[in-house]
Amino acid sequence: MPYTLHTVPDDIPSFADLRRSHTRRPAARTTTSTPSLFDQPPQSNLSPSAQDLSPSAQGALPLAQEQVFSVGQLVRLIRNLVERAHNHVTVEGEISNWRPAASGHCYFTLKDGEAQISIVLFRRQAALLRFRPKDGDAVRISGSLSVYESRGQLQLIAETMQQTGLGALLAATQALKERLRREGIFRNARPLPPFPRCIGIVTSLHGAALRDIVKVCRRRHAAVNLLIYPASVQGPNCPAEVAAGVRWFSQRAQQAAQAAAQTPKVVPSTGAASSARDAASGRDVARLQQQASGLVDVVLVARGGGSWEDLHGFDAEIIARAIAACSIPVITGIGHATDITIADAAADLHAPTPSAAAELLTAAHVNLADRLALIQARLIRSSRYNLLRIRQRISALATDSILRRARTSVERRSQHLDDLTGRAETFLDRSLRARHTRLAQLEARLRRQHVSLRLSNDRHRFQSLQQRLLSARTLPLQAAHTRLNRCLSQLEALSPLRVLERGYALVYGPNGNLLRDPAEAPAGTPIAAQLAKGRLRAKVTGTE
Repeated sequence: MPYTLHTVPDDIPSFADLRRSHTRRPAARTTTSTPSLFDQPPQSNLSPSAQDLSPSAQGALPLAQEQVFSVGQLVRLIRNLVERAHNHVTVEGEISNWRPAASGHCYFTLKDGEAQISIVLFRRQAALLRFRPKDGDAVRISGSLSVYESRGQLQLIAETMQQTGLGALLAATQALKERLRREGIFRNARPLPPFPRCIGIVTSLHGAALRDIVKVCRRRHAAVNLLIYPASVQGPNCPAEVAAGVRWFSQRAQQAAQAAAQTPKVVPSTGAASSARDAASGRDVARLQQQASGLVDVVLVARGGGSWEDLHGFDAEIIARAIAACSIPVITGIGHATDITIADAAADLHAPTPSAAAELLTAAHVNLADRLALIQARLIRSSRYNLLRIRQRISALATDSILRRARTSVERRSQHLDDLTGRAETFLDRSLRARHTRLAQLEARLRRQHVSLRLSNDRHRFQSLQQRLLSARTLPLQAAHTRLNRCLSQLEALSPLRVLERGYALVYGPNGNLLRDPAEAPAGTPIAAQLAKGRLRAKVTGTE
């Protein structure tokens, strides 16, 4: 039966809004403080008549009395009801899809075997954590329930989070992985075929991974064939369907190997009598080769990125054993570079993404194309060089080849003569410059030993020493005068007379003691005040 609800005013702040914008108030409150959502749960916004009515009675109300809500009003009403009824809850579960944001807030999912709920851990609470959370951790979280209005999603705003152990799903996955490792399931390391004619793909027909693989293969090697085995890559059917796809390709490869072993060999024969038999055998061999060409050379198990739960299907034991038992190499491209599943460990090669797996399978084709382009370029250069040599030999056999050779010899000798002439001129020039340099050095040494120059140097040295002597006599006196002036300035600054010149006075009692407290001079006591210039005598008329 429908219940009649009344609209909650939009200006009432939610529990989450108050937590973000205000600090928590102390527990002790005065009776005059303004009540808030932190004090006591507010009264229900349902009207008294609606509260008194039972669900059956409310359902009997006329349709005209029912109030129509907008989506925002309804979500805000639910949010306020949830926050007031569950302002502090504690829940235990396993962390999944841990996503720390650049702002410092952390968003993740808390789940168990039955359900899951979104968790928000704000930056202030995240800074108080004593451990680094990750997917699979079992934790205990205390906080308040709220509703994220933009998506209408129930979420728990965490106040504290404590680690209670390793998550059950992650622990089971790690135990399975360790058991399979001890059995030797992860020892596959078969090389991939360098030039696969056909690639078997086990993935979903509607996923982005398949489109990426097709795009990479067509861009890098358009001649490769793709044979797709459609399978679920998420959900409970994922392990069985993926394992079935791997086994299907393995069985086809085994059947092809058996057929190839039973293929008769064609032995060339002579004579017209055996020509028909050779032709028939050749057609049989061609037919078997054509059938074998439709099989795959390598199997690619692929899936796009997702959360840990989305990829958990590839941690199944059935997929690992199917990959390990496959008769042809298996490469996996599941999720992103940080996602490692048991299927990745069991495969012969693990690629970080489906696109990277396709690039690895077609790498030899790209390298071969580059190699062919390089060989072609070298062949063209070699052909051009040989053609040039042939033309030179033909031109050498012409009529004027002798004159050309004589002219070339004369020109070569003339060039050699010019070279020798230049070298001789360079040697003479270098020798003359060396002798001029030596002469200039000797002249400089002679000038430095001249008597007038030595006298001038001694005169400058004497004047310098004389100046240093005068400075040594005057500098200590100047320093002493400076210190004396500074001490006088400090003494005058500390003098009581300077303080008195600023308007202050020293008050003495009748016995000549300096007064510091009004209690020392009651009313009627004669006093004396020392001013900057002179002294005053007075009598106390009262104290304050």
